[in-house]
Amino acid sequence: MKTSLHWQIIIYATIILGAAVFILPFIYMILTTFISSSYSLPRPAEVLSVVPNLDNYIAVWTKEKFSRYFMNSLLVAGVALVFGLFLGALTAYSFVRFEFPGKEFLFRTFLFTMMIPLVLAIVPQFTVINSLGLVNTYLGLWLIYVGGGVVGSTFFLRGFFQSIPKSLEESVLIDGGGNWRIFWNIYLPLSRPALGTLAIFSFAGTWDEYFVALAIIKDEALRTLPIALMMFQGKYASNWGWIFAASIIVILPVMIIYIIFQKKFVQGGINEGSVKG
Repeated sequence: MKTSLHWQIIIYATIILGAAVFILPFIYMILTTFISSSYSLPRPAEVLSVVPNLDNYIAVWTKEKFSRYFMNSLLVAGVALVFGLFLGALTAYSFVRFEFPGKEFLFRTFLFTMMIPLVLAIVPQFTVINSLGLVNTYLGLWLIYVGGGVVGSTFFLRGFFQSIPKSLEESVLIDGGGNWRIFWNIYLPLSRPALGTLAIFSFAGTWDEYFVALAIIKDEALRTLPIALMMFQGKYASNWGWIFAASIIVILPVMIIYIIFQKKFVQGGINEGSVKG
C-alpha cells in the first residue's frame, strides 16, 4: 500500500514538474510584455514586479501594419479551415459510402502524399500555381492549403465515419432522402467531436504556416502574420517587450479556437444524441 502511494507521489510530482517546465517560460514571456523598453531579457525579480498594461500590445498592433497582417491571416486561415474540413468530410464519406474501382489504391495514394515533407513539395506546388496565374493571390494559397488539408481530414474522418452504424441511415432512406441528406443530417452531426479536433489542428497549421505563404505571396499588403512576425523580429530584435507581445498576438487566435472547440475535442461517443427516448 505504501509502495503504491509512493509511486503515485512520484508520478504526480513528475507531471507537475513537466507542466512547470512548459508553463513558466510562457508566464515569463507574458510578464515581459508588460515591461517598456526592455532591450535585454529582464531578471526574474524585475518581471515579478511589473504592473500589467497593454502599452506594448498597442504599440505592436499599430506598428508596421501588424493589424492588417493579422486580418490577412484570419481570412486565409478561416477560409482554408471551412473548405478543408467540408471537402475532407465529403471525400471521407465517399470512401466509406460508395464502392468504385481503385478505391483502396486511391486511398493509399492519399496516405502516401502525407509522407512527403512540405518543403519538398513547395517547388512543384509553386510551378502549378504559377502556371495557373495565381501567384501573389489568396486563391493560389487556398488551393495549396485546402488541397493539403483534405488528405489529412479524409484519413482522420474515414475511420470515424466507418464506426457510424448503417442502421441510422434507414430513417432518412424511408423518408425518401438521398446521400446528401444522410451526409448532412447524420454523418456531420455525429462527427462533431472529430470535426472539432480537426478544426483545432487545421487552423493552427494554416495560421502558423510560413514557407508556402512566403513563396506564393509577393505583395507586402497581402502578407500573412508569420511573414510579418519574422520581419518584425528582424527589425526590433532587441526590444523583447515588443517581440513577446507580437508573439502573444500571433498565438492568441489558436488559443481561442482551442477554447471554442475543446468541448468537442474531449467529447466522446458518436452515438451521443443519435437516439432520443
